[in-house]
Amino acid sequence: MRPHVLLLLILVPALASGQTIDVGSKRFTESYILGEILTQTLQEAGEARVTHQQGLGNTAIVFAALKAGSIDLYAEYTGTIAFELLNRKAPADLPSLERELAGHGLGVAIPLGFSNTYAIAMPEKRAAELGIVRISDLARHPGLRFGLSQEFLNRKDGWRALKAAYGLSHDVRGLDHGLAYEALAAQQVDVIDVYSTDAKITRYSVRQLEDDRAFFPPYEALVFHRLDFPRRYPRSWAALSTLEGRIDARTMARMNAEVELSGRSFSDVARGFVGSARAAGTPAATPEASSFLGVLFGPDLWRLTLEHLGLVLASLVPAIVIGVPLGTWAAHSPRASHWIMAIVGLVQTVPALALLAFLITLMGTIGAAPAVVALFVYALLPIVRNTASGIMDLPLPLRESAQALGLPRRARLVRIELPLASRSIVAGAKTSAVIGVGTATIAAFIGAGGYGERIVAGLAVNDTAMLLAGAIPAAALALIVQWGFDALERLVVPAGLRLPQES
Repeated sequence: MRPHVLLLLILVPALASGQTIDVGSKRFTESYILGEILTQTLQEAGEARVTHQQGLGNTAIVFAALKAGSIDLYAEYTGTIAFELLNRKAPADLPSLERELAGHGLGVAIPLGFSNTYAIAMPEKRAAELGIVRISDLARHPGLRFGLSQEFLNRKDGWRALKAAYGLSHDVRGLDHGLAYEALAAQQVDVIDVYSTDAKITRYSVRQLEDDRAFFPPYEALVFHRLDFPRRYPRSWAALSTLEGRIDARTMARMNAEVELSGRSFSDVARGFVGSARAAGTPAATPEASSFLGVLFGPDLWRLTLEHLGLVLASLVPAIVIGVPLGTWAAHSPRASHWIMAIVGLVQTVPALALLAFLITLMGTIGAAPAVVALFVYALLPIVRNTASGIMDLPLPLRESAQALGLPRRARLVRIELPLASRSIVAGAKTSAVIGVGTATIAAFIGAGGYGERIVAGLAVNDTAMLLAGAIPAAALALIVQWGFDALERLVVPAGLRLPQES
């Protein structure tokens, strides 16, 4: 569920929801494009509302989302399914994959017409100088610097298996695939992993090394789906079936190039393919690359704003509701304070992506739910600490006077301590809100939407304009949130506690 839908459900409980088909994609150019092609093809079928959960992350995350039913289908590769997901030791044909996946409630079908295998590559000039043609030749040059994508480093059919098969002993650093070619051109690395349909292979004069020991299996692109999808959506399935064999390797490489080299959006490139396929080979007009302002104020801006704001509000409100009582407890109990501060401080040290991965496993879903929980956890520390500090810093004579007047403990808290500590409490909530706006961009890695969608997509294709189109609205929203809390402070903080300029 998208966060803006979550927000609407909170505000309008009676909101009805219809059938929705969720399409997923990984965080690299080709997967984005194929996800858009599947999405637009399904939309034309008109059987149900269709959403594209873009750039969900690596194979493990998208596969978990498919098994959990958070998405209904996505474009995958036979080699990845066989080796990475089914732990096979040898390639498998389509019927074999279908039989093994049926036990998981999943299926594979509709080969799209091309294979996108992994390859090991290095600059043409450097390879020629060293006489490197095959992957096995790399063993003679242990000083070469490898820059490999994080997924390839951790796949069962990735670096460790390749290293063993070819007897390689090189130093390796992790590198996002979207930045690999630029790092190669800047001579920061010598060898990278590539996809055979990458658009930048020709542009950067990169040599794909011969896989002389036949290490890499076939990676035929197809539709990976929930097993009950064809039965639930027969018209949509029939529409998807028209894609079988329609995308050859040259077409896929051209579409990748239109995004990465010509600056077109994933949806525009996919629309051109779907339109030309519908017109039986009539090529669609190629729109010009969007300007920065066109990307910044694109049609998705309002949706992303609602999603981002929904994530922040859905996590901040419960953090305040729980954090203020925890801070109050910590202020009145030194023993409890030790444990409360230790726990909320400890969770703050957990890396965001690691926490999201843990929550996906724990909750069995992707999207807004684990993202909101993660943001809630990160929001607690400033609220708890500021509440406790605000109460503990109250002058002792003032607290003793309230006690001498015979006020019950609850009355002292509600009428004296919390109002006098309100400035500190609001400051803690404001800090959590502003931090939450920035941290919420990470949520796009698990399909929770928000401005992070643009940042993740920009990173995938090394598009600075797209990155800024996500970062600038996030920064603007953080300022707006801060100003909003400044206004709130003037409403809830007693006049005598405000700074002179706030009166």
